[in-house]
Amino acid sequence: MSKKKTDILLENVTLEAVAAEGKALAHVDGMVVFTEFGVPGDIVDIQVFKKKKNYMEGFIKRIVKPSEQRQEPFCEHFGTCGGCRWQLLPYPLQLEAKRRQVEDQLVRIGHLAVPEIRPTLPSDRIRYYRNKLEYSASSKRWTLRDEDPAIVEPGLGFHVGKFFDKVLDIKTCHLQREPSNAIRLFIKDYALGHRLPFYDIRENHGLLRNMFIRTTDDGQVMLIVCFGREDKAIYPLLDAVSEAFPQISSLYYVINRKLNDAISDQQCILYKGEEAIYEQMEGLRFKVGPKSFYQTNSAQAYKLYCTARDFAALTGSETVYDLYTGTGTIAQFVARQAARVIGIEYVPEAIEDAKFNARANGITNCRFFAGDMKDILTADFIRENGRPDVVILDPPRAGIHPDVAKVILQAAPQRMVYVSCNPASQARDLALFAGDYEITAVQPVDMFPHTQHVENVCALHRRTK
Repeated sequence: MSKKKTDILLENVTLEAVAAEGKALAHVDGMVVFTEFGVPGDIVDIQVFKKKKNYMEGFIKRIVKPSEQRQEPFCEHFGTCGGCRWQLLPYPLQLEAKRRQVEDQLVRIGHLAVPEIRPTLPSDRIRYYRNKLEYSASSKRWTLRDEDPAIVEPGLGFHVGKFFDKVLDIKTCHLQREPSNAIRLFIKDYALGHRLPFYDIRENHGLLRNMFIRTTDDGQVMLIVCFGREDKAIYPLLDAVSEAFPQISSLYYVINRKLNDAISDQQCILYKGEEAIYEQMEGLRFKVGPKSFYQTNSAQAYKLYCTARDFAALTGSETVYDLYTGTGTIAQFVARQAARVIGIEYVPEAIEDAKFNARANGITNCRFFAGDMKDILTADFIRENGRPDVVILDPPRAGIHPDVAKVILQAAPQRMVYVSCNPASQARDLALFAGDYEITAVQPVDMFPHTQHVENVCALHRRTK
């Protein structure tokens, strides 16, 4: 271990388990070694590129003997594209790794007292499960290892991990059902054939910038094409894609001149078709606009919401606060079992969709408010709208603001349900409630097969004092 880190080659290392961030781990001479694209049971040679006091990181230089559990990746872009990094792992192993990830964050790192963590709820579809994808354009696509690095060609696909300005040109993606791939390839070929400039994010110029495709299980398609500037060439492109894909029920475009690709603060201009597409769940219909948040795995969203509703243990008499409500999906999903539901969300457009959805679904016991959670959820707000018996939390990855936790503790709901896409921030937030609340159930849900990401739902009951 006295060699320079760039000289260390660890030979015949047996990988033992799946660790944080989807990496595989092993132990060598008392040190933990992490590597990507490994499967438990692999015997490998690892080239180390980082050496710290207690651990090392490296990459697999040679597979001496593959694990019996190792699977052949189904995607030609595996290893270069940043997504679906667990294609090598059998699906049951992925589910158990996600359960352990939740256990590590809540128990080993968070030191929280929890009951036995339930097995991860599997996704019925492990390919073509997403209802939304974003593709980015680049004037200089990512060149592959066997290509001449001097190649300068445009591409339309996904950003390469850790490189904000690098886009891997995608031929076929297995995340979203057709016509997703066909639409992307058509737009790329049209732009190339008509010499439309692809976007250069470093210089902030170019026309074709990025695009979003949203789909529903019953065949509705929304396409949002984003451009770096206003140009008369936009409209023939939109006409061409609309003619080629008559199944596009909602076609938008955006003129985005700023330095990031987010469209939440941009005007989405309806070019053709309907203003929204609609998802359905248990007889409820949810409007999804170009800026709407809706869980990207619709079938798993149903399992997630059923879990949240079960954990809420509603009897019909409760006032429920659904915080970070999005388009009000959870709020309306539980409304039939509650006396009334209060939903709060940061994005005004989402709240307008939530109000529309409630009216369309004949739900009269939901009220929705738009604004920053820490500014809206105050003691005065609770006095005006009633003390919650149950609070449901479904915050962004960063978790909740400490001020929000303080107000919830002061309101003292009998039960809480915390839904999180980030068990690390969830564990941090749960520690804020640990003095007053007991965690009574923990249910991981797999929303994103072949990735290390996991959704987790925790039930909390107020302690008897």
